Amino acid sequence: MKHPFTSLPNKPHFETLDGLRGVAAIAVVIFHFMEIAIPDPEKNFIAHAYLAVDFFFCLSGFVIAYAYDDKMAAIGITGFLKRRLIRLHPLVIIGSILGLLTFLFDPFSNLHQSYADKTWLIFICSCLMIPFAVVKERYLNLFHLNPPTWSLFWEYIANILYAILLLRLPKKLLWVLTVLAAGALVYESWRSGHLSVGWGGDNIKGGAIRVSFSFLAGILIYRSRWIIRSKLGFIAISLLLLPAFLFPFSKTWSWIADPLVVILYFPLMVMLGAGAITQKTTHAICRVSGKISYPLYMVHYPFIWIFFSYIEKYKPAIGTVTWIIIIGTGLLLLVAYLVMKYIDDPVRKWLSR
Repeated sequence: MKHPFTSLPNKPHFETLDGLRGVAAIAVVIFHFMEIAIPDPEKNFIAHAYLAVDFFFCLSGFVIAYAYDDKMAAIGITGFLKRRLIRLHPLVIIGSILGLLTFLFDPFSNLHQSYADKTWLIFICSCLMIPFAVVKERYLNLFHLNPPTWSLFWEYIANILYAILLLRLPKKLLWVLTVLAAGALVYESWRSGHLSVGWGGDNIKGGAIRVSFSFLAGILIYRSRWIIRSKLGFIAISLLLLPAFLFPFSKTWSWIADPLVVILYFPLMVMLGAGAITQKTTHAICRVSGKISYPLYMVHYPFIWIFFSYIEKYKPAIGTVTWIIIIGTGLLLLVAYLVMKYIDDPVRKWLSR
């Protein structure tokens, strides 16, 4: 059975899903500010925004299957991987360069002096997405210069497996793998106490588990045609998505809440977003939100490290920190837009030619 959209010369674009991607990216930025400002997750109003990564993985599985399931035979595995590299990797390099500059010229810290003999190796590993968890003073991130790269590492692996294996799997076997991945997700959350794993040298295996379930779930949503048509628009579905990031963190029960959100709620959000009506009033918002989401995700953290150094050195009052977070988030949106418009877009157009 062919997807109803495949008969059209151009597949329709899921604008609401683009908008939701931007909402999730902004939530991640605020979360990264807040986890440094208020280290106790039980006092952090957006403590579960780390789950946005699972939403990204689910969204990615859906979009990749939608875009390439019926196109792969024509473009081939090599063509697919080239397209993914052109789409994703320029910002990996850009983020690494920003990370190197902020590491070397952080006005509030001289941490780079402790790693002078490893700095270039850290940079090369960041550009090539080779995990190198070495900076113990800052949580042994797999990619210290730009920590969010950890999720791109798993995204690349998921894309390669999609092209080689998942594309050809029958739906029944895909179901089996998805159910097994859901079980592994619950186990990992129980073992760790939450699902904020996969980003560091001491929890790297959690990343494989997180991407396995959500990416497979996204593919299943597309192949099962689970698109929920409704009159809900971008604003309404965004308001439905936010509680997944805002509900309180608990050391007692977050281990079960996290996988429930990832296994049940995020797939529902993707189904609703895919079937949402396109409203003229929010068309531009969704378009810009979708375009800026990936640049924002990939360029914000080098500046978060400077914020970390500032907090560590001066220990400012919460009022000061609040204003820094508000203004900083706005400035990071501007930086992401400028990087997108003047660096990422031109580079990708050049590479595509």
